[in-house]
Amino acid sequence: MGFLDLFVVAMVPVLKVLLITLVGLFLALDRIDLLGSTARPYLNNLIFYVFSPALVSSQLAGTITLQSLASLWFMPVNILLTFIIGSVLAWILIKITRTPPHLQGLVIGCCSAGNLGNLLLIIVPAVCNESNSPFGDSTVCSSYGMAYASLSMAVGAIYIWTYVYIIMRIYADNSAENTENVSIADSESYTEALLPSSEKSSCHDHSELPETMSEGKKVTFMERTFWNFKKFAANTNLKKVFAPATIAAMFGFLIGTISPIRKVIIGDSAPLRVLESSASLLGQASIPCMALIMGSNLLKGLRRSEINVSVIAGIVVVRNFFLPLIGIGIVKAAHHFGLVGSDSLYQFILLLQYALPPAMAIGVMAQLFKAGESECSVIMLWCYVLAAFSLTLWSTFYMWLLG
Repeated sequence: MGFLDLFVVAMVPVLKVLLITLVGLFLALDRIDLLGSTARPYLNNLIFYVFSPALVSSQLAGTITLQSLASLWFMPVNILLTFIIGSVLAWILIKITRTPPHLQGLVIGCCSAGNLGNLLLIIVPAVCNESNSPFGDSTVCSSYGMAYASLSMAVGAIYIWTYVYIIMRIYADNSAENTENVSIADSESYTEALLPSSEKSSCHDHSELPETMSEGKKVTFMERTFWNFKKFAANTNLKKVFAPATIAAMFGFLIGTISPIRKVIIGDSAPLRVLESSASLLGQASIPCMALIMGSNLLKGLRRSEINVSVIAGIVVVRNFFLPLIGIGIVKAAHHFGLVGSDSLYQFILLLQYALPPAMAIGVMAQLFKAGESECSVIMLWCYVLAAFSLTLWSTFYMWLLG
């Protein structure tokens, strides 16, 4: 495959995302107002609770089996490494650029979570269907490539809606709590002198475990540990930790790997095949809807965005330069030590997982948490525009490296 052919193959899927993003921006204009501030939360909830779980569960159930898991076990490890390394690089970027606290969760999310499903589902078949594809027969390549891309999307969704979701939620909650504490402190400065000491002491939180009991007995380590665990459990909302997409991925794994259930639901002759086809139909709506949300948020970002150019440049450099370089070392080392087989298409996808732009689900989370919505859309715009060129260059280099 020549450089120009590869350039077109890699650029087309990214351009599709950009075009749909522009449609979302158009629908958010004040004159149109189909994706304004009122409609966006409803579409976000549909993506979060319906479309994304349906996509993950249907793709996993249809492509993953016990046999495929045994041969593809390194992919979840590889994806986890992209998240961990991206988070470390994001932490360094935050320290260098002194990113504001309310945007730190967004920076970590953009650097750690790549678009592990949507782009691969478009790029891999396009590469396989080229007449001079380096990966052999187009039918076999497409079949295996879709299985690899589906597993990548499903595992990526699990990590995004657990690892990244929790991180962005913690940073959003801390930012909101700090803002609330500042406002409370301002209000207390006017009333502190008017409160007697007994009333002021009653305003403090007595939920913390004292150093000594009322009888004068010293608090033991086990008692303090139990108290902290009880306090953590009381303040933890498991519904927010286990996102719908995560639960859907668990069901997808169960359906795909348990043979009796798989035979009932998956396949052209399965009695309950309508369940899988319906979920797949619903899931197909998640990709364009995420791009529409990103475009609608972009309008707000173009009008007013507080993010510095250095932060945007840092995220672009992390995702387009440092992560792909580190990924080459990891995948080549895994192949050298026998952790990855000699399948060049499988290695190609493992390498691509380090070079993808940020996941569009980050924009959905920013909308859900009301944290950095406009800034996220600006970051996504630049990352996806530059990804049209960086993906082409890295894809060319990866194919040369594997050849």
